[in-house]
Amino acid sequence: MAGLFSGSPKHEAPEPLEGPVVATVVGGTVLWFVLFLVQLPFYGWFDDHGHVWWVWTCLAGGGLGLIGIWYVRRRDAALKRGRVLPPQDPAPPVV
Repeated sequence: MAGLFSGSPKHEAPEPLEGPVVATVVGGTVLWFVLFLVQLPFYGWFDDHGHVWWVWTCLAGGGLGLIGIWYVRRRDAALKRGRVLPPQDPAPPVV
């Protein structure tokens, strides 16, 4: 199996794409909650047709989105702290 990929060119991985991660996750979370609220008045129809899981999927998406917002805000804050503070070299040993 190793010989199968031996002719592949070797090159560095590209830099990760960064964008407005917090805004994207917040927007997605809001969308999930809006979909949940829009479906609530039709709960009886969803129940009659066996599609109640659509309603609860939207609620679960919104709930998981709240966890995602918490995560990406902490990640964004950590990245900003890392850019502000210069990396510190370890102190030379005292002899």
